Amino acid sequence: MWVDASREPAVEAFKAKYPDIELNVETYDGNASGSGSFQTKISLFDQSGEGWPDVVFSTQNNDASWASKETNGQQAFAAPVNKGWFDKDFLDGFTPGALDPLTVDGTVYGLRNDLAQSVFWYDQTLFDQFGYQIPTTWEEYEALSDKLAAEHPGYILGSVGDAFVGMLVYYWGAQAPVFQLDGNTFSSDTSADNSKKMTELLDHMVANGTLAKESVFSSDFVQKYQGKALGMPGPIWFTGALFQNPDSLNVPAGQLGAATPLHWDGEEIGTGNVGGGTWFASSHTKNLDAVKTLMEFVTSADEFQVEQSGGYPAYASAAEKWIAKQATGGYFVGDFEKTVVDASSQVWTGWGYPSFSAETAYSKVVLPAIAAGDTIESVAAKWQTEMENEAQVQGYTVAK
Repeated sequence: MWVDASREPAVEAFKAKYPDIELNVETYDGNASGSGSFQTKISLFDQSGEGWPDVVFSTQNNDASWASKETNGQQAFAAPVNKGWFDKDFLDGFTPGALDPLTVDGTVYGLRNDLAQSVFWYDQTLFDQFGYQIPTTWEEYEALSDKLAAEHPGYILGSVGDAFVGMLVYYWGAQAPVFQLDGNTFSSDTSADNSKKMTELLDHMVANGTLAKESVFSSDFVQKYQGKALGMPGPIWFTGALFQNPDSLNVPAGQLGAATPLHWDGEEIGTGNVGGGTWFASSHTKNLDAVKTLMEFVTSADEFQVEQSGGYPAYASAAEKWIAKQATGGYFVGDFEKTVVDASSQVWTGWGYPSFSAETAYSKVVLPAIAAGDTIESVAAKWQTEMENEAQVQGYTVAK
């Protein structure tokens, strides 16, 4: 099996419960940021006709789009999980919609590990200190940025230094049609109303200094903004990765809350989703029973999903226990539990899952522009063209 470093606790928990099942574990990058390592490795095994792993974890839910298809006469890598192999009762235990990104023509080709819905994280202590109201819309968020910039320079409301934040938090959360798929037709419209509004918002907040240009995982970000993040939209896994991490923002207990996902005034809430990840079983496996046991364990068992997972489990019963555990102990303020649960069903369904990552074109075109002091608006057309070119290379029809 192949896993990323964050899934190693799942491996150890499985070994403890099933010591008689021998595992040969390889750690890789998890296909992070759309690196393509998963597909590249599998293509090499397809060419040689041997060597496929039995189970692979990927951070990219869109991998189902290629892993479900035959390539050069070789059978699809991903095994169907809803064609009599896994019990229907088990599959029905996933949160409604969780398996949709992995479903191609009615067949499910993987199991979601966790959901990564975005909410608006806020530091209640700072909001009280500054006398500000927590924003509920993108318009209020932008207006708050101007007050913050004028009255408390150096404090921030988020970061645009990562492609996953730009694409999956901001543009997906804005319900912007920049990355859509209808059958085999890909479309991107950076000039659509919601797209333009988000571009203008981001450019405005970068200019007034309330959106950091640094990656949230960089040492510079931590040094500059620990204790100075008033709030930020972001996925559920920001809890452990940033806020509760002593090496990151390290927000003290009793300060951090999760508010309703930001949305445009007058529109329904439709938030973004940042990863969550998927477990794929190989169609080539000779170890059907062991693979089934492992896949069911890593996605639903309390030993991993409740006790050790850093994200909101995709399996509903595990999610209930996980969120209840997070809500106890006094770390979070406000109605953290309800907000997170509600957001799990508020993810905008207009986002596409083609066989290439939403992050690559953004990393190639938008991030360098921001770093150079240029606006996103100045490269929006080039960014759209880059996505359309990627789609054509992958064999999609591009809508004009």
